[in-house]
Amino acid sequence: MSDANAPPPFTGPGSPRDVPPRPGDLGLDPQRLPPRIRDELLKPDPVALDTASAELKDGVNRCPKCGATDIRHKTGSDLLICAYCRTEWQAERVEEQFGFGEGLDTLAGTTIASGARDIAADAQALQTFKCSGCAAEVTINTESTMTARCHWCRHEFGLNEQVANGAVPDAVLPFRITKDDAVARIRQFVGKRSLFALKAFKEEFTPENVIPVYLPYMIVDSRVSADVAGRGEVETRRYTRGEGNNKTTYYDADVYQVARHVDFTVDDLPLESSRKRGNLDTAVNTNNIINTIQPFDTKNAVKWNASYLRNCSSEKRDLDVADLEPRLEDALLSVARSQVEGSVGRYDRGVRWEQERVAVHGTRWVAMSLPVWLYSYQQRRGSGSMLHYIAVNGRTGETMGSVPVQHWKLLLAALTTGTFVEGLVLWILAS
Repeated sequence: MSDANAPPPFTGPGSPRDVPPRPGDLGLDPQRLPPRIRDELLKPDPVALDTASAELKDGVNRCPKCGATDIRHKTGSDLLICAYCRTEWQAERVEEQFGFGEGLDTLAGTTIASGARDIAADAQALQTFKCSGCAAEVTINTESTMTARCHWCRHEFGLNEQVANGAVPDAVLPFRITKDDAVARIRQFVGKRSLFALKAFKEEFTPENVIPVYLPYMIVDSRVSADVAGRGEVETRRYTRGEGNNKTTYYDADVYQVARHVDFTVDDLPLESSRKRGNLDTAVNTNNIINTIQPFDTKNAVKWNASYLRNCSSEKRDLDVADLEPRLEDALLSVARSQVEGSVGRYDRGVRWEQERVAVHGTRWVAMSLPVWLYSYQQRRGSGSMLHYIAVNGRTGETMGSVPVQHWKLLLAALTTGTFVEGLVLWILAS
């Protein structure tokens, strides 16, 4: 049977993830191609969006009132504060300054902001500035820090220019959760699981060692079309055969061909742009917990200023737009499935999607540093080890993590008290 409300399943070439030849290479007239295929083949070259901070290119961030360079992030807020005259000011939000929240319905091609440009393989990690106070040269190693102090006149320097090596993003979302708050949340998280926690972990647990880390993300806006097709089932009869313990339940169902097309936009989709953090190998680490503390309020991100990173650790982006496009399409397909879910409720046995295709008409890529309080614990296991993380969202306080557990306690609890579900959940978190 077929769904009377659905168009026929789509046909045509394979997944648009395959890089197609240009129409001219095949002697084809682009105007005679189907619209979605034509859009994919004729996708324009990327457009650059300049977000560089011209006023900060000398590496010095000055107080707007007294001109001092000892600038710090005011704890618990989005403000910067001058350590000399105590003047406070709010950095400009990139959403308003560059219009990142506008034009989603008309996005076309690929727009890449300055901080999201491809990383130059031959660029140096060391960036040198000439101090405007005493003319000394100050070097910042972008592999480990974004700030430095002149050893002669104590000018504070920050790497504020979007240099070609990809060290500097377009925007930063400042910490709001304080260290004391993060420590309390981690202590509470572990306390709820201490009954099953590994003895060595409880003895070595020191949440005060939590570190504020800015993690690199690409924030993506998209305008998308998607097609999905498959088979949906509507149950018509259910019956049981057999006797006693040998009973088996059967059902009859009508099977329908189902197809859906959906157009939608996505605003501020975060994609991890660190190869290390994107390695979700649950056999050796629990990096996946970083995803569970989202979302971040990226609409409040401010224009990049290295002063926000003072006394914080930070990781550099090492993935380019091309590296992240397959992951983006997977995420967009997930959004597409959720978009059509409301239209297939009549299929009470569910729908199995057998064909899926997404056409990305336009994207906008912005590099952003997002704040996370991170506590880690290295569990020794035989000849190997397992790295456990507990993470706190630096904006919302959302907390999630992995606590190494004693498995025999889980099994004992499941057998003696019936807390099988709790034991199973903790087992999953530990594995």
